[in-house]
Amino acid sequence: MCTSISFVAKDHYFGRNLDYEFSYNESVTITPRNFPIEFRHTEKTVNHYAMIGMAFVQDNYPLYYDATNEMGLSMAGLNFPKFAHYFAPQEDKINIASFEMIPFVLSKCKTVAEARKLLQNVSVCNENFNERLPASPLHWHIADKNASIVVESTADGLKIYDNPANVMTNSPTFDFHLLNLSHYMGATREIASNRFAPNLHIEPYSRGAGGFGLPGDLSSASRFVRAAFALANSVCEKDETSCVGHFFQLLGSVAQQKGSCAVEHGYEYTIYSSCCNAARGIYYYTTYNNGCLTAVDMHRENLEGTTPISYPMRTEQKIVWEKTV
Repeated sequence: MCTSISFVAKDHYFGRNLDYEFSYNESVTITPRNFPIEFRHTEKTVNHYAMIGMAFVQDNYPLYYDATNEMGLSMAGLNFPKFAHYFAPQEDKINIASFEMIPFVLSKCKTVAEARKLLQNVSVCNENFNERLPASPLHWHIADKNASIVVESTADGLKIYDNPANVMTNSPTFDFHLLNLSHYMGATREIASNRFAPNLHIEPYSRGAGGFGLPGDLSSASRFVRAAFALANSVCEKDETSCVGHFFQLLGSVAQQKGSCAVEHGYEYTIYSSCCNAARGIYYYTTYNNGCLTAVDMHRENLEGTTPISYPMRTEQKIVWEKTV
């Protein structure tokens, strides 16, 4: 499972937690403008916007989990089990495999508005990357500095939702998550007041009691609520260091620790957390075993190149030791 967030301060920041039970040895990958992006059912794109993000590179093809292009448009694919539905190729549609969605959109679009228009005639087709990598059930969070949307392919077809919460998690469908927020509309960051019984003398015994009732479990519905509450009440300085640090604090409010969520083969946990300054093309990340921020600036590479550039994740913990006498 996963959580993604779109946050606007001085710049636009976009990122996510990748929660799963094992890693595919992902790497921060830059796709330059002249790398030919192949698609299974439509013509390849040769000249396109450059992008940076976390990807599993197979057969020289970047399978992006999340990415941002040089124009500031960001996109993440999140797990969507039991609800994702992909179709056989259709003659009257632009047929795009699920693993092609991020490079398809980010190679062509500068804004959410352009992405929405491009996706109007898209059908997500049921196509495996290869025999070892079957199609993952996904839905997608797309954002720029002005807008945020969620794209879902279900049995009813492709649906595009406006995302006023600017966060996304996993199943069920996005309309459920927005409706579910109404259960918590009484939660507040303010000091709790007695609405229970005005004739009784009741006072809060702890700070933070205004948020009483916010869910604390790791389900996708609960993570959506906590992330939406934390983001909506965000306060931070406008400098880069403060914004990036604050973004990782937001992701930390919904991070998963090993042992807290058992799955069939082990435990789901937050493998990495990412934050991309979409305006500057700087991709920051931490990993489960390395809380130190690592940054990659796409503009320090040759964006006119023809080959993807990858930086393996730094997963070994870095500790700063104070000097002692």
